[in-house]
Amino acid sequence: MIIGIPKEIKQQENRVSLLPSAAYQLTKRGHTVLVQKSAGVGTGYPDSDYAAAGAEIVEAASEIFRRADMIVKVKEPLTEEWPLLRRGQILFTYLHLAANKQLTEALMKSGVTGVAYETIQVGARLPLLEPMSEIAGRMSGGWGAACLPQQNGSTGG
Repeated sequence: MIIGIPKEIKQQENRVSLLPSAAYQLTKRGHTVLVQKSAGVGTGYPDSDYAAAGAEIVEAASEIFRRADMIVKVKEPLTEEWPLLRRGQILFTYLHLAANKQLTEALMKSGVTGVAYETIQVGARLPLLEPMSEIAGRMSGGWGAACLPQQNGSTGG
């Protein structure tokens, strides 16, 4: 299988969907991994780490989408990525379709098979959603406290 890792283009999204160690495990098992140039830089993984893991570094997202059997992303595809999706391709990412009718329709029109991280269940658990939920829960108290001081418009109470 050819697995494509495009660089995330959503504003302020610096994560990458596949670490070099995972690329190594996939290539070791006979898969081809395509990583868009600089896809991992925002999280501290230079292209050289992916190349050392056996991945092929590709310049353009359009080539990743054209060649890959499966696209692995962090966030849902944005409107400029919709035309790149195609029938027979697998898209593995957070999709949040309930909040985005246009994306839902675009995915249906493309014929791509979308697998949403947030819907994958193991027993009664949502293992791909749990880490983000745990982090958000831990951060919420700190953010709430930061908003309480009077200089942020609060009464300070």
